[in-house]
Amino acid sequence: MQFLSRRQFVKTTTVAGAGSLLLTNQLYASSSVKTLRPSLQGKKVLYVYGGWDGHEPKQSVDIFVPWLRSEGADVTVSDTLDSYLDEKLMESLDIIIQIWTMGTITKEQEAMLLKAVKNGTGLAGWHGGMGDSFRNNVEYQFMVGGQWVAHPGGIIDYRVHITNHKDLITKGIEDFDVHSEQYYMHIDPNVKVLATTTFTGAHAAWINGCVLPVVWKKYYGEGRVFYSSLGHVMAVFNVHEALEIVKRGIRWAAESKYHSKENWKEPVYR
Repeated sequence: MQFLSRRQFVKTTTVAGAGSLLLTNQLYASSSVKTLRPSLQGKKVLYVYGGWDGHEPKQSVDIFVPWLRSEGADVTVSDTLDSYLDEKLMESLDIIIQIWTMGTITKEQEAMLLKAVKNGTGLAGWHGGMGDSFRNNVEYQFMVGGQWVAHPGGIIDYRVHITNHKDLITKGIEDFDVHSEQYYMHIDPNVKVLATTTFTGAHAAWINGCVLPVVWKKYYGEGRVFYSSLGHVMAVFNVHEALEIVKRGIRWAAESKYHSKENWKEPVYR
C-alpha cells in the first residue's frame, strides 16, 4: 500500500473535489475585501517563548495563545528551547511560533529546529523574538531571512508602508503609523517583501531615505517562514494593522504541509 504525505493527500483530494480541505470560507475581519483565508482549525502549534524580558515574551503568551486556541489550534506552550529536542513533537507540528530574544541555542536544539522547518513545518515570529534570537547562528538567520543590527533613535514614531496589496497577509490593509523601535536589519534579498519603512536620517544621517522591509514571507526548504519587525512590546499590537498582519502571517505559515510552494521571487523593496 502506498502512503501519501499530507501535502500529497491534500493535492489528491482537491483534484477529487474536496478543495474545502484547503481553505475555510471565513473572511479577514479587518478587510472589506471578501476573500478566503487560511485556517488554524486543527493545526498543531508550538509556542516557544523566553530570552530577554524587555520584549515581553511572557506577555505575548497571554495575547496570542488564547487567540490561537479560539481559532481551533492545538497549542503547546513552552518556555524552554529543549522543546526542539522532542522529535515526536517536532514531527507532529504544523507551525512553530518563536518569541525568544538573544540568548543561545545549542547545536542540537538548532539542528532539530532547522530540520523541522526544512521538512515543512511553518515558522512565524516578530521583532527581536525571531529577528534577533541567536546572534552566533548564521544558519538560523538564513532561515529567518534577516537579522537585527540597529534601531536608530530607539523608540520613535514612524510609518509602515504596505508594498503588496495583493498578498492575503496585507490585502485590504493601508499604511499605518507606530510608536516603537524602527528596526534596521540585514536582509536576505530573496524574501517576499509585504511592507517597508523609510528611515529619515534624523538619528543616523548616512541612512537618510533608506527603505527596509518590515514584513516579509519566505521559504526555508519546504517550510513557510513569516516575519514582522513590529512588536517591541505588546502595546504595539494595540495598533490594529500590526496585530492583524501577524495573525494573517501565522495562518499563512501554518499551511506549509498542505499546499504546494508559492512561486515567486520578489527581492524588491518598492
